[in-house]
Amino acid sequence: MGLELGPESREEPCIWPCHGDSDPRYQQTAGDFQHGRGRGDPAAPDRGDWGPGTQAEEWATFLHCKHKTFTDFSEIQQEIETETERTTGTNKGISPEPLYLKIYSPHVLNLTLVDLPGITKGPVGDQPPDIEGQVLEMILSYVSNPNCLILVVTAADTDVATSEALKLARDVDPDGCRTLSVVTKLDLMDAGTDAMDVLMGRVIPVKLGIIGVVNRSQHDIKTWKSITESLQDEQAFLQKQYPLLANRNGTRHLAKTLNRLLMHHIRNCLPELKTRVNVLTAQYQSVLQSYGQPIEDKNAMLLQIITKFATEYCHTIEGTAWNIETSELCRGARMGYIFQETLGRTLESIDPLAGLTMLDILIAIRNATGPRPALFMPEVSFELLVKRQIKRLEDPSLRCVQLALQLLVHIIQHCSTYNTQELLRFPKLHEAIVEVVTGILRQRLPITNEMVHNLVAIELAYINTKHPDFMDTALVSASVSTRKPMPATWKLSQQEQWDCEVIRRLIISYFLIVRKRIQDSVLKTIMHFLVNYVKDYLQSQLVGQLYKQELLDMLLTESEDMAQQRKEAAGLLQALQRASQTISEIRETQLW
Repeated sequence: MGLELGPESREEPCIWPCHGDSDPRYQQTAGDFQHGRGRGDPAAPDRGDWGPGTQAEEWATFLHCKHKTFTDFSEIQQEIETETERTTGTNKGISPEPLYLKIYSPHVLNLTLVDLPGITKGPVGDQPPDIEGQVLEMILSYVSNPNCLILVVTAADTDVATSEALKLARDVDPDGCRTLSVVTKLDLMDAGTDAMDVLMGRVIPVKLGIIGVVNRSQHDIKTWKSITESLQDEQAFLQKQYPLLANRNGTRHLAKTLNRLLMHHIRNCLPELKTRVNVLTAQYQSVLQSYGQPIEDKNAMLLQIITKFATEYCHTIEGTAWNIETSELCRGARMGYIFQETLGRTLESIDPLAGLTMLDILIAIRNATGPRPALFMPEVSFELLVKRQIKRLEDPSLRCVQLALQLLVHIIQHCSTYNTQELLRFPKLHEAIVEVVTGILRQRLPITNEMVHNLVAIELAYINTKHPDFMDTALVSASVSTRKPMPATWKLSQQEQWDCEVIRRLIISYFLIVRKRIQDSVLKTIMHFLVNYVKDYLQSQLVGQLYKQELLDMLLTESEDMAQQRKEAAGLLQALQRASQTISEIRETQLW
């Protein structure tokens, strides 16, 4: 964007994109101009016609300030200069970033023009050493597109046969089926010479034609010479100097030719173009639908979103959500994994005799008998030792509660993702829903932990040696035939050795009973006090805390980004629908 050339290099290839590669948001109503240097555009009026007295039917917009409408076209020139200087500097710099200008006027044709910088051979001003390569790369990025027409502009007072612009156009368009040549400065040729051979195609033939034009001079522009007057002078010059070619040259003929080529070129591309427009239309219809429609009933909208979130949350836990993962366990299935695998394996990995030695057992027996020798094995020693082992089941059980809580919190994020567009549309509502659900979980956590603690406390409160699965003491006593190697410093009687072994086996038997019961009770506790509670009361809690008249406006305040995205998507869809209608009309149009 923005390249000022020296007098040694005035030829420049310009392209005119025929369809779809330009952003559909900026399709022309009357005329688009993708600006490269700020040179006069033969397809559109200039500030000479658009002074301060501009009619309201003529106006323009820029992409970089698309919310501002320009009706004074003298301001457009200033805006072009300002934006060019902002992007490229003030000393002949260039930039690949285009400057988009859209012009609306009943006096111009429907065209999209891209004005590219002229080909330069050496750097000047702030231009980099590789300026020629950068400009060529920029030009090629446009003219290589097979869906565009190339407008090669060459000055009549130069040698057309050595035109770099024509050579470049032939490289990318060897058949010449999309190249049109324009010869400028017909009025500046040396006395006694003319451009007849060039305009007739005798020097270099161009398949789509060669059209000569006479543009305004810098003096004309500075003195506000109007386009209307300029066109009259141009026609008078052509009638005088090239009377036989006057009706095939000039700016008016160039504009009509471009419009005709546009129609023919689009018609040739119609099948592919129609398909692309239909695909994009379907895509943007889906996008626009995902953004939602303007709110008509805030009460109904709030209830709908709350219900949808709560339903999805419950379905996700239960595993009945529609978007079931196949690559990994997730959500409800992950909860089952925590219960069966994580908690089960952790409890099973606890050795019933972990941290308990035969010496500990012996000390417990002796402490229970006091100073008198015991005739029978003291039960108090068994209860004391087995309670110590049962206590070890509490921490893994509480960790399981924490894992379940983390999973339920993670499901909140999953459901937020599932309802992404709706919740992104109302960020305050999203935050409020997350806060309410998180608050419910935080509230239930201590209750669930307390219940798990009570499960272990219940087991410690009474050691049921009459449990049907508990190993019979008599049978254990009868099966004990081996004697363990005790420390030499401890002198054990045969009875004491026998008692230690019996208690060891009884501890194992009773611990396994309690471990199995704890595992079963913990998962049921988590389901009842945490998971099922959230499922049963989530929607009512959300409604109770959020469905309040004073909160409606705040919760359903739409994000600015979402509103802007919906507006842009609607604009894109309308442009695509207009394009589809235009394509249909072109099919029925008789092209000359």
